Amino acid sequence: MIMGTPLTSDEQILQNGRQVITDELTCLQAMVEGLGQSFVDTVRAIMNCKGRVVITGIGKSAIIAQKIVATFNSTGTPSIYMHAADAVHGDLGIILPDDIVIALSKSGETSEILLLQPILRQRGNKVIGMTSQAESTLGKCADIVLPLPVEAEADPLNLAPTTSTTAQLAMGDALAVALLRQRGFTDQDFARSHPGGNLGKKLYYTVADVTRSALRPEVHPAAGIREVIMTISEGRVGATAVIDAGRLVGIITDGDLRRMLEQQTDLSKLTAADIMSPRPKSIPDTTLAMHAQSLLREYKITQLIITRQDCYAGIIHIHDLMREGMQ
Repeated sequence: MIMGTPLTSDEQILQNGRQVITDELTCLQAMVEGLGQSFVDTVRAIMNCKGRVVITGIGKSAIIAQKIVATFNSTGTPSIYMHAADAVHGDLGIILPDDIVIALSKSGETSEILLLQPILRQRGNKVIGMTSQAESTLGKCADIVLPLPVEAEADPLNLAPTTSTTAQLAMGDALAVALLRQRGFTDQDFARSHPGGNLGKKLYYTVADVTRSALRPEVHPAAGIREVIMTISEGRVGATAVIDAGRLVGIITDGDLRRMLEQQTDLSKLTAADIMSPRPKSIPDTTLAMHAQSLLREYKITQLIITRQDCYAGIIHIHDLMREGMQ
């Protein structure tokens, strides 16, 4: 390992890190200001494409290309990655007649990328060039050019792909989200591509999936305090519904009990009706669990009443969601 002059202070290390981020922020800001008609043309071309988006690159650009492909696929734009070097050794068969090709090359002079251009043109595939050199060979060959305002890399040697790959990644994300909005892509559409893990649970699981259906604590409005406390304890969700003639009339939580104990000295005559909160927050059991999570946070509560066909069906507790990894 070749060692250079060691840094002499923590502050110098921080200063170097901040400078890299500042350089990349400067590039991203220039992208914001320079985004123009070519971006619109790219989005419209992809929306009108009957095939897939094939994204290709070499080196670090190839790694960014793979990430853009993954983002496109998860947000409703069918895409596939093709390594430019492998393309001329058989992988060119990946590209179908109706596909669009996005080629990533900082310089616009990457030999493997340029070798593909006459072949793609002959086959009739539209090419979008993502490059920092709009007047490069790729820029002149491509049907649409997405310019990246990369004046220099963030490393002191101006060699390591840093600012350029950040710009490529940001442009890919911008395209993916613009396309998502054009398609009217919903959380349900997103769920179909993400059925696994905690993300899949958030997008697929309903309230009924994450609650323990056997736990359905309830008391009558005339129930005494002892019965209320025992019901809440046995229910293990920190609350009980108050039901009168099959109709939900209120909820009593641990917090309600604590406030009652602080305010009352004689508990012998108190009933559930005296301490319940009327008109409790409720949701159907078909509600997505992540929406239940949002409501709990919005109302700053830990339980929600669950209904099934407008009838009381149980209580969901924030711990039910946490148990499933939804935090």
